[in-house]
Amino acid sequence: MEQAAELRELVNSRDVPADIATRGRIVLWSGEGRRRKDIAELLGVSLPTVDRWKTRYAEQGLAGLEGERPGGAREQVPVRVRARVIALTRMTPPSGTGLSHWSARELAKYLERTENITVSWHYIARIWRKESLKPLAAADPSQRTESASVRLNECSRRRWATRSGGATRARLSQRS
Repeated sequence: MEQAAELRELVNSRDVPADIATRGRIVLWSGEGRRRKDIAELLGVSLPTVDRWKTRYAEQGLAGLEGERPGGAREQVPVRVRARVIALTRMTPPSGTGLSHWSARELAKYLERTENITVSWHYIARIWRKESLKPLAAADPSQRTESASVRLNECSRRRWATRSGGATRARLSQRS
């Protein structure tokens, strides 16, 4: 009887999180003789969930209702890897790489190749955004290579010139 009073108090308290109140209802209603199928349906939980919380309450009492709170995803990449990404970003790439500055993809490849650390370039880009980091360009002009955007622009101009020149030549040949 005392346990039922404690459970009612728990279930009706405004200070108790909803998940714990639901667990309390499972135990309370099951003590009142309701079927586990009905309890599951009324609370919107599965039958194994009803069984789990009844068992935990039987073994541990009220303390058994508090465990296993759902939380956010755990950190999947160790903190030291994140620190290494930040440290490398703040340095210019080693001269053997032939890079003037890091890109997220190149840094991910470099980490895997040299330090056996596997992270996605998306993860690196996310760190850069979160920390407001921008990779450093090489200070030594001999280390600098053409940036990808310059190469891309030159390729685009060449393609455009070829297309427009070719189209102009084709129109001229049709007129003659």
